Amino acid sequence: MYKVFFNERIVFLTDDYLKSFEENQGLFYKYRDKDELKELLLVFLALRKISQLFICHPDTEHLLSEFRSCFRYVEAAGGLVRNRRNEVLFINRFERWDLPKGKTDGDEAAEQTALREVEEECGIGNLKILSELQPTYHTYFDKAIPHLKKTRWFKMQYDGNLKPKPQTEEFITKIIWARDKDMKIIQKNTYPSILDLLKETRII
Repeated sequence: MYKVFFNERIVFLTDDYLKSFEENQGLFYKYRDKDELKELLLVFLALRKISQLFICHPDTEHLLSEFRSCFRYVEAAGGLVRNRRNEVLFINRFERWDLPKGKTDGDEAAEQTALREVEEECGIGNLKILSELQPTYHTYFDKAIPHLKKTRWFKMQYDGNLKPKPQTEEFITKIIWARDKDMKIIQKNTYPSILDLLKETRII
């Protein structure tokens, strides 16, 4: 199953129609063709009271490919970084808490993108990738064009002593090493996809 965030709302791409219908509330659709899918997405965008849309097809990889073709597709990567005190690195951009990330540059590998973006946005190096986490998907509009962004996330370790420095040209205004006591503040003012990632990794 794939989960795509439309701001606060979610589209699920699933191969189990019956289970989805029995366990959830929302709008349910069995995929037939791309033209109908495009119309469905327009309806979902317009009906803001519907918080969840379930699109079902036996082959979820094919379904994701068809869904992706309805958008301008963007790939990005970022890091969930811990230091030696087990604190988690967060940036504040546009007055919301986020994790450092950015778009893939040309043929750059996702791991390279993630390391580069953390270094550029936070001003720290000496980072080590420990493992890859679940990717997140979210949509947004840029110049009235719908985009679908896939962000690949990597668990990282930082063993240096540099104080993080915000990349202000990327509109980052603050960086913190968050402790457990800070997580309630983070939860109240972050993006749903980031919140989902934090739950998946049991940070919150």
